[in-house]
Amino acid sequence: MTTGVRRRMGVEERRQQLIGVALELFSRRSPDEVSIDEIASAAGISRPLVYHYFPGKLSLYEAALQRASDDLAARFVEPHEGPLGARLLRVMRRYFDFVDEHGPGFSALMRGGPAVGSSTTNALVDSVRQAAYVQILSHLGVTDPPARLELVVRSWISLAESTALIWLDGRRIPRDELEPQLVNDFAALAAVSAAYDEEMAALLRGIVKDEPADGPFAHLAGRLIALAS
Repeated sequence: MTTGVRRRMGVEERRQQLIGVALELFSRRSPDEVSIDEIASAAGISRPLVYHYFPGKLSLYEAALQRASDDLAARFVEPHEGPLGARLLRVMRRYFDFVDEHGPGFSALMRGGPAVGSSTTNALVDSVRQAAYVQILSHLGVTDPPARLELVVRSWISLAESTALIWLDGRRIPRDELEPQLVNDFAALAAVSAAYDEEMAALLRGIVKDEPADGPFAHLAGRLIALAS
């Protein structure tokens, strides 16, 4: 008979394990409800050992938020293939996959959780929003956005964020309806801006000409025409 021997983890490996354990717990419950003792138990180590790697729950929480923000920002990365509407729909599906899987963690990230007002938390939230902004501009083929386009893109990112937070409170609207609605919201914001600015109108015409008849933007146009009639 052989006896199993627990392998000793290196410093960075143990840190990453603790971050993963904390993120999993924070994803299921509010960080305020998760104790260091619970994190230690889930990681299979003692409470003092947790403090050996992190000075306190706040520092561990911020490390978990860093991993979550990196993951969330990566959800906006999409190959530049196919019409824009289909690309944005795939992005929204991945975005809501994250929201669905990490509800309390997502809320904590976007609302600040126990670290409200901390420069670290605010910087993490801003990094997610900026990563999303840069990705959307890249899909539009714009490197130096005019003021109206920046307003449209940043407003849409804020809308997606607030929509996800509201959706988490009861999930009263099916995801498969909400995701294309947000894609259509982008088109609607761009269309309103285009009505006031020729540069935006030219950009919108470039987007629409590549959209298929069965795409989300065309679907929105059909619904609006039917509503008007």
